[in-house]
Amino acid sequence: MSILSSRIERMAESETIAMSQRSRDLKAQGHDVINLSLGEPDFNTPDIIKEAGIQAIKDNYSHYTPVPGLVELREAIVEKLRRDNQLSYTPDQIVVSTGAKQSLMNVVLCLIDPGDKVVVAAPYWVSYEAMVNFADGEMITVNAGVEQNFKITPQQLDDALTEDTKLFMFSSPSNPTGGAYSEDELRALAEVFKRYPNTYIISAEIYEHIRFEEKHFSLAQIPELYDRLIVVNGVSKSFAMTGGRIGYIAANKTIAKACTKMQGQFTSGASGISQMASRAAMYVLEEDLSDMVNAFSKRREIMIEGLSNIPGFVCNRPEGAFYLFPKVSELFGKRFNDQVIENATDLCMYLINEAHVATVPGSAFGADNYIRLSYAASEEELKTALDRIRKAIEQLQ
Repeated sequence: MSILSSRIERMAESETIAMSQRSRDLKAQGHDVINLSLGEPDFNTPDIIKEAGIQAIKDNYSHYTPVPGLVELREAIVEKLRRDNQLSYTPDQIVVSTGAKQSLMNVVLCLIDPGDKVVVAAPYWVSYEAMVNFADGEMITVNAGVEQNFKITPQQLDDALTEDTKLFMFSSPSNPTGGAYSEDELRALAEVFKRYPNTYIISAEIYEHIRFEEKHFSLAQIPELYDRLIVVNGVSKSFAMTGGRIGYIAANKTIAKACTKMQGQFTSGASGISQMASRAAMYVLEEDLSDMVNAFSKRREIMIEGLSNIPGFVCNRPEGAFYLFPKVSELFGKRFNDQVIENATDLCMYLINEAHVATVPGSAFGADNYIRLSYAASEEELKTALDRIRKAIEQLQ
């Protein structure tokens, strides 16, 4: 008899975290490793947000907080949603959690019973599958490759949904692809959702401010879908606050109350100090983030140009976030000495061991023929990484 539960033994380890750990291990051995595996901005948190966190310490925000979050933060989130997204919520529709990952897990556990059907747009964020499996849901993927910029079509969505579909999950801008749906594309999908009134929708929007062309649009802005939408957001990416561990949902009151009940039995309220720092973030305007977004845009150009000149890499032009998700299946079957590259995992291990560049295999995101590279690193590091990757690929026969 195993000492561990079947639940934890069934759960896959996060491949993004595993590859990042491999990178740290090699660094500890003295190797110069460039880590493009982890989605963490290399910018520091804006000073106005840091000052708010410092003031929160001085003001003794070090006690237990209300389970759904401090009312000061929830009111600020309501104002942010009104200002940036033209969305009307009240504080009792907001639940603050210890990161957007917990926000997502709360919603999945509150909505999904064993056997419930969950449709997920693929490539999908690494933890969606683990979350659905943990809730014993039945996950159905809708696949969109590089040829369609990793965005599903209304016809694909219509083919996947049924009257029994309980939940649809997607992110825009996307991790791992950087793909971002336009307003017109989302409105076209909304016409399909209107025909399936029993389906709830999780829209993960944590990269909303990191967009390079169009302004962000949320499905929750469509009145007929508002009550079925669960908007998931947080401060980690747009405000470079990954260590702050603050995420939140905006949803109808029934779902918000259920998530508060769930969270009350798992973690209770998030850090008061982080919440007050996040409150300041809610008042940072989009234009105040332009330097960071412009830097990511420039890095995107460096990465697209560099990877497009490496044989075997097929890239698109992502609209947001800070990832590229090239198709690499042309390299499968090639070898270096006795090592054969049979799949994307083999390629990622080859790149970290031979080129000392950490990437993540697409299998972690439901797309076996791809790898993910984060360009949340300096331009110098990115150029060096591209040179190392090119030289490593040239060695393959």
